[in-house]
Amino acid sequence: MICGTIFVLVLLCGVEAGRVLVLPGEYSHWHNMRTIVDALVEKNHSVTVLVSSSSPTVQHTRKERFNYNVFKANMKKEEASAIWSDFIHLWMNDTVTTYERFSMIRRVMSDFMELAADTCKGMLHNEDLLHTLQESHYDVLLSDPMMPCADLMAEMLKIPHIISLRLSFAYNLERFCGQLPTPPSYVPAVAVQGHLTDHMSFTERVKNMLLYIMYSTISQLHMRFTFDPIYSEKWGKPTTMCETMGKADIWLIRTYWDFEYPRPLLPNFKFVGGLHCKPAKPLSKELEVFVQSSGDHGVVVFSLGSMINKLTMEKANTIASALGQIPQKVVWRYSGKTPETLAPNTKLYDWIPQNDLLGHPKTKVFITHGGTNGLYEAIYHGVPMVGLPLFADQPDNMMHMKTKGAAVVLDINTMESKDLVDALKTVLNNPSYKESIMRLSRIHHDQPMKPLDQAVFWIEFVMRNKGAKHLRVQAHDLSWYQYHCLDVLAFLLSIVALITFLFIKTCSFFFRKCFRKTRPDGKAQKKKKE
Repeated sequence: MICGTIFVLVLLCGVEAGRVLVLPGEYSHWHNMRTIVDALVEKNHSVTVLVSSSSPTVQHTRKERFNYNVFKANMKKEEASAIWSDFIHLWMNDTVTTYERFSMIRRVMSDFMELAADTCKGMLHNEDLLHTLQESHYDVLLSDPMMPCADLMAEMLKIPHIISLRLSFAYNLERFCGQLPTPPSYVPAVAVQGHLTDHMSFTERVKNMLLYIMYSTISQLHMRFTFDPIYSEKWGKPTTMCETMGKADIWLIRTYWDFEYPRPLLPNFKFVGGLHCKPAKPLSKELEVFVQSSGDHGVVVFSLGSMINKLTMEKANTIASALGQIPQKVVWRYSGKTPETLAPNTKLYDWIPQNDLLGHPKTKVFITHGGTNGLYEAIYHGVPMVGLPLFADQPDNMMHMKTKGAAVVLDINTMESKDLVDALKTVLNNPSYKESIMRLSRIHHDQPMKPLDQAVFWIEFVMRNKGAKHLRVQAHDLSWYQYHCLDVLAFLLSIVALITFLFIKTCSFFFRKCFRKTRPDGKAQKKKKE
């Protein structure tokens, strides 16, 4: 007992508290990163969260165990919230024409560029803020790419940089900035409409290649005209966003092989999927009574995530009507107007303890939009899903679950009540869905280190070693033609061409010597002129 106590004390004394600067994302991105922040605080690290005054979801006025440093942005919080609302409305509105949707996309993208540029300028042009941060002598910067210019801040403070990322469309940030190889022959490009897997036919590989080209072009133009000028202005010389972001020491990817298709990774890319997952806690007395009233039929949990809590009355009625046709009790996170078709078996809540409900033994199915956080809670607790993906990476997420046999996926904009009823009955009555999700759950739990512990380990590793540049591949220092060995190929083709040319010339020379006509006296005949 005494030896064990001494060992623990030695370990505690050996842990040197560090100073961590955090630049978070919004909505579920912040909820995810908040888990890492709390774990760092538990290990006695000093954490400061740098946040814009226009942030719509980071509640920087609350008192926490860590510090908030709020910088002033020109854009108001209400304006930033309106931009996010427009983004949600864009994907939830299925009544607009193609032209109207294209116009809305252009406007929303323009607004997001303005928001990103405003955040960058508010952070980088604030001399008092920069002086305060420099005087704080941080050991590492942890950021979500949703917060723009975080990589530039790390360079200005001359501290290591760790990126927490789910993914970018077509892996653009990972490919161009992190040099992650993504062969299009079997790595499907993550797109708005995720419909490809790692088993692709020729036609699907053509589509995949076109998706990579399209998203790469859009991404490059977006960075060149929005961010590259800001980066070049700050350094006083031409540079790019990707060049700066590529200096990141570690990329923490919020997935794992329970979710991912097998694909290449680099040494500084670390999977930490499900780092926020934890054992379920007891439910409140009221909720427990409702859950227990389901009897042997069990419970269905329904949530569309932190960004969507309202639907049109037509969609709400369609869903409520379907939920009323199953014998299970339903816990639905929803704060919109009560649907007219709401059945007695369904209960609405503004907020639900989702993790605790998914971990309850009565829970049979999870109806989800396919956000990564909720998806991993379902994997963690082994609950099969019915997917209603809305936007961003959600269609691709649910395609992964469908491919692995753990979910049925529907289109929320076109489905009828019967479609949702059939999907729920399929998942409830077909044991293969439960077996598939339990297999994924076993894979998730069978790791040498818990995802959250691994995330904290790599942050502390970077602090201890003043970075992790030894894990970055040399590809960062190669030009595009060197990376693809085009210069080597050109050289080898030149050698082959030269050898071929010399061979042909030599053969031609000997041919003329050996086979030209000669006179009886041995002298060559002169060709008669025509």
